Amino acid sequence: MIAGAYKKGGKLLVMGNGGSAADSQHFAAELVGRFKKERKPMNAVALSTNTSILTAIGNDYGFDEVYSKQVEAMCLGGDIVVGISTSGSSVNVGRAFEAAKKLGARTVLMTGSRPGTIAGISDEILAVPSSDTPRIQEAHILIIHIICELVEEFMSGPGKEG
Repeated sequence: MIAGAYKKGGKLLVMGNGGSAADSQHFAAELVGRFKKERKPMNAVALSTNTSILTAIGNDYGFDEVYSKQVEAMCLGGDIVVGISTSGSSVNVGRAFEAAKKLGARTVLMTGSRPGTIAGISDEILAVPSSDTPRIQEAHILIIHIICELVEEFMSGPGKEG
């Protein structure tokens, strides 16, 4: 799904809270920079990184809107929006998914064994079979690395590893 969006000129928007925000930054960095191969950068944005945007939206609209406002500003139909939420119930991620759906974007939830409230508005769910937050987060990094490798392989074909 992600590689298909890239082939059509789309981008990846990814978000989370706490450790999942760090994971979203890691995900975007692997795609914009490189994972294993030298290749063209891929358009990926971690929505947790701009403190001025986060604090302005949080102050003016509340923390529940910090991601949805960014999705409304940046997302186009055909883009992929990934939410990382170990509980699957982060309100700000859910609101961002609602905004993404209105814009025609596809949504992917990375979560634990109990997908929570966001599952009902997700196109795809990557659920780690655990309810232990540290184990879920560790598995999310593995999943992110696997996705990056597959997308990189699909986009650039066989080639030099970094």
